[in-house]
Amino acid sequence: MSGAVSGPGDITTSEAVVIELPDADTTRAFGAALAGVLRPGDLVILTGDLGAGKTTLTQGIGAALNVRGQVASPTFIVAREHPPLPRPDGTRGPGLVHVDAYRLGGLGELDALDLDSSLDDSVTVVEWGRGLAEALADDRLEIDLERPRGAAPTFDPGVEAAEDPEAGTRKVTIRAVGPRWAGVDLRSLL
Repeated sequence: MSGAVSGPGDITTSEAVVIELPDADTTRAFGAALAGVLRPGDLVILTGDLGAGKTTLTQGIGAALNVRGQVASPTFIVAREHPPLPRPDGTRGPGLVHVDAYRLGGLGELDALDLDSSLDDSVTVVEWGRGLAEALADDRLEIDLERPRGAAPTFDPGVEAAEDPEAGTRKVTIRAVGPRWAGVDLRSLL
């Protein structure tokens, strides 16, 4: 996987790291690399416009954690739990709790999901969680995804151009918050 990284020194709590991911495949690959440093109890908050790559990144995390079920946007069900599958050696890693907070009206509705019961045993990824999910854990990764907007080219003048959700370089800004992330070099994921 390739990507550009900026930011001085080693990553410490609250220092931002910025990377560029040229397409959806490298976004998934980055998610898989990120899964390598995640452990049970970790919270990842994803922020970005529609189509920025939040679910794509989560798909990479889920694949690398070896969880059950297809990781898809939980927009209409709000939260989806993916239990861990056995590894070749018979052990299991953490499960994945994938939350879409877009339609939640506040912290009370997030609390009603009863995520506390799975936070300690799973990696929890909350899409659209900025300003809401921070209350779930003092230690977390806050990841902002940006992707340029615009239509994919079309060669048929009678067909309106459609945006390709797989195309476009994503600018990803990662901010580690809390002592859990002290000493974790997020640049090494590249």
